[in-house]
Amino acid sequence: MKKSLLFFGLIFFCLYDPKLQAKELIVMISGGFHAAYQKLIPDFETKNKIKIKTISGPSMGNTTEAIPNRLKNNQKADVVIMVGSALEKLQNEGWILKGSKTELADSPIGAVIKKGNPPISIKTTNELKAALLNASSIAYSDSASGKYVSEELFKKLGIQKQMKNKAHMIPRIPVASVIAKGVHEIGFQQVSELLPISGVTFIGELPENLQHFTRFAGAVLKNSSNIDEAKDLLRYLSSPKAQKIIHSTGLHSINIKTPEKTSK
Repeated sequence: MKKSLLFFGLIFFCLYDPKLQAKELIVMISGGFHAAYQKLIPDFETKNKIKIKTISGPSMGNTTEAIPNRLKNNQKADVVIMVGSALEKLQNEGWILKGSKTELADSPIGAVIKKGNPPISIKTTNELKAALLNASSIAYSDSASGKYVSEELFKKLGIQKQMKNKAHMIPRIPVASVIAKGVHEIGFQQVSELLPISGVTFIGELPENLQHFTRFAGAVLKNSSNIDEAKDLLRYLSSPKAQKIIHSTGLHSINIKTPEKTSK
């Protein structure tokens, strides 16, 4: 009887002692790196015996789901993974642990059409320009890629006036999701955000001379209670081992700088 009580008491202690529970790391992440992240996280969780909680949201914008707005609304997190320029803004505002910023990947912009529609080529400047002028409507994101498309790409092609009434910003949700429903004819966003969506056909990246890469980076938040584990996660996501999976989601490798390992 005493042995049974001791056994069940030990189980109860192990289950409810916070020190023996698996740690939980909270990650806020925007769309561009999300597909690669989803494929890499299970391996990290298993090897490090840690649970990852993921909160998704745009790197910028006015929605309550945007990462900067989540933080300002006192939502807790240990790590942010987002567009590098938006991360720099958070760093300047004092949210980021000094020296923890880790560059992860470069994301090119591409385009999709509804699955089953006649194929469209955007391989050259002239083909891209013709595709835009012939399209009944165009969609772009409310994040970094959309800002480039609406403010720079149309200007470079000399078609700003023609695009004024038929180019539409899509807030919060993936651009490819509205293309799949036939709401707009062509959709532009980072390739890594287009590829996971069904019901569309990927027609390629922007021509090299018009391409715009968005660099994704991660960092540890200054108020994180799991700083060592957060750094380990960023080190893993930026490791040479992760590159094959990163490439498979439409991202490009960069020359990577990782945070120094902290002794535990």
